[in-house]
Amino acid sequence: MPMASGDPPSERPPNRLADETSPYLLQHAHNPVDWWPWGSDALTRAKLLDRPVFLSIGYAACHWCHVMERESFEDDATAAFLNGHFIPIKVDREERPDLDQIYMGAVQAMTGGGGWPMSVFLTPDGRPFYGGTYFPPEPRHGLPSFRQLLEGIDRAWREQRDELEEAAGRIVSALASGARLAAVQEAPRPNLLDTAVALIEGSFDTGTGGWGGAPKFPQPMTIEFLLRRAVATGDPRPMAVARRSLDAMADGGVRDQLGGGFHRYSTDASWLVPHFEQMLYDNAQLARVYVNAWSATGEARYLEVAQGTLDYMLRELARADGPFAASQDADTDGVEGGTFTWTADEIREALGDDAGLFSTAYGVTDDGNWEGRTILSRVRPGADLATLHGLEMGEVERRLAAARERLLERRATRTQPARDDKALAAWNGLAIGALADAARLLTYAADAGLRATADRYRAAAVRAAEGILAGLLPDDGRLGRSWKDGRVSGRGVLEDHADLADGLLALYEATFDERWFTTARGLLDTVLARFADPAGGFFDTADDHERLVTRPKDVQDNATPSGGAMATVALLRLAALTGESRYRDAADRALTTITPFVARYPTAFAMWLQAIDLALAPIAEIAVVGPGGAAGTTALLAAAAGTYAPARVVAAGPGDGASEVPLLRDRPLRDGRPTAYVCRGFACREPVTEPEALAEQLAEHSAAV
Repeated sequence: MPMASGDPPSERPPNRLADETSPYLLQHAHNPVDWWPWGSDALTRAKLLDRPVFLSIGYAACHWCHVMERESFEDDATAAFLNGHFIPIKVDREERPDLDQIYMGAVQAMTGGGGWPMSVFLTPDGRPFYGGTYFPPEPRHGLPSFRQLLEGIDRAWREQRDELEEAAGRIVSALASGARLAAVQEAPRPNLLDTAVALIEGSFDTGTGGWGGAPKFPQPMTIEFLLRRAVATGDPRPMAVARRSLDAMADGGVRDQLGGGFHRYSTDASWLVPHFEQMLYDNAQLARVYVNAWSATGEARYLEVAQGTLDYMLRELARADGPFAASQDADTDGVEGGTFTWTADEIREALGDDAGLFSTAYGVTDDGNWEGRTILSRVRPGADLATLHGLEMGEVERRLAAARERLLERRATRTQPARDDKALAAWNGLAIGALADAARLLTYAADAGLRATADRYRAAAVRAAEGILAGLLPDDGRLGRSWKDGRVSGRGVLEDHADLADGLLALYEATFDERWFTTARGLLDTVLARFADPAGGFFDTADDHERLVTRPKDVQDNATPSGGAMATVALLRLAALTGESRYRDAADRALTTITPFVARYPTAFAMWLQAIDLALAPIAEIAVVGPGGAAGTTALLAAAAGTYAPARVVAAGPGDGASEVPLLRDRPLRDGRPTAYVCRGFACREPVTEPEALAEQLAEHSAAV
């Protein structure tokens, strides 16, 4: 049976991290470095000893974090110097995104770049004065060795304290001013969306898809925005850009061609050589955009990719208690990508007569395409393979599918990457949203197998939601950040509330179980009460959060959506379901703070673009009343919710007037038959009982821009 890779047990006694739940912190629990977890005890110790703090931030799946640990943090001499002159603090960036955001902003301000592991030196009160990322054990590539850096900082702390204190003050002032965005007091206009589409098209890599050079990151939020605009306007250009990117990623080595999931990013510009870590948030967002692309285009290939990605999440990341684990490591037994690559001999031995067909399809050669081994990528389409091998197209794909299954079984006997088992509220919200949207769209498919798949995804989304809420949302209603081994770590930040609310609203529309609606509403009420900035938008931490050197407010999307942008999207959807102006007003105020940036840097603000697209759209508020499971009710729901239509919200119930969802109240059945109401601003058109009449009303509504 395959074993998960990881560091061998250490002979050293454990340090203070041994009591933590984070797998990343536990990886360092036997280092000779006398690590402290973040907290007042560590900072108080630094003040008492008058020492600077060395803050190291990383995460469990980070390759270079492992490298720096082996080279420096496990070195006894380096550890002794660090322990004798600093207070070393280790932080899991996934547990404490607030700290990561603040100190990453400082490192970027000081160096012009950032990344993990992050290495930052602080005054005892937490103000940063110097920082960087990875430092080698010996000087190389213009970087000092880590030991040289420690010695230099120690000397400066003793001999140039005033200069360091002054630098810390300047950095904190810059961080604080960066969190203050002046509202322009002007709502975004439709031409902003056209400008953004044009800029996105202009920066598009037409040769290999996506945006930017090496390293190249998937940008599901940008692709989702393009899908929205293509569907809303009928313009074929944004759809062409979206499809080119989706196709390139699906064919590339950045996608696990056997197991279905996506790796973190491509180290080259052509999607071939991935950085092999696999993150829940990437896979959730990519699964959602691929299933939406299938619904928007009818292209079966996109549904195949979406299902493969969701099935990867269920197979590799789903925990026994329901929620999803955070990630899988980039390394296997210290070798990056060791689980995923192949030699030609291994392929021939596993596949026999089908090795030639598979190798032609997936670029397998004796020389390999990466360090003497092959990263699988789809390099030949089925039509070419049929011609080359004298086979029918259907036979080609059948044999390739069988070969992939055999290789996946063979790969399962290898040592597997370690899994970071903590469940994060925000990332589980993204996963719940992806599963729920897939379930909703597949529920109304003609194929019985797809409907069965919808049931499976719906059940998984419900399990994840029940598990994450049981662990992280106690009776006092204050959401936690991370859940592992029965323990909560960290207070929920803005993205936790926003992403989970978005996922639960999607789950409501996939189940019409009102507990998901009421929980989502409660989370967004907390956002308004605890995170709102009176000037517009939202802070990333609550008003009663631990006091840090500054209160962060990061409006830019990164690998995950901006918490403020996701909150705005969720508030717009909640406003449409409730008719309450306070939700819409908060969303509109947030949009006034961001308009100046969106058109200039659209790929960095793609979730905000989705929010603007929704805010400017004529949102269709659809109430369907009728017995659950009745043929007439299902037919109306298929017309309302069975296609990709992001500017719609759908509520459904029996029509008894007792609903917690305001959109369903006072919506009786017409002539005793299942009935649909199409509304805008809670003003409804004549109710209809036939799906054809509902489809006609929805088409007229969409045209009324």
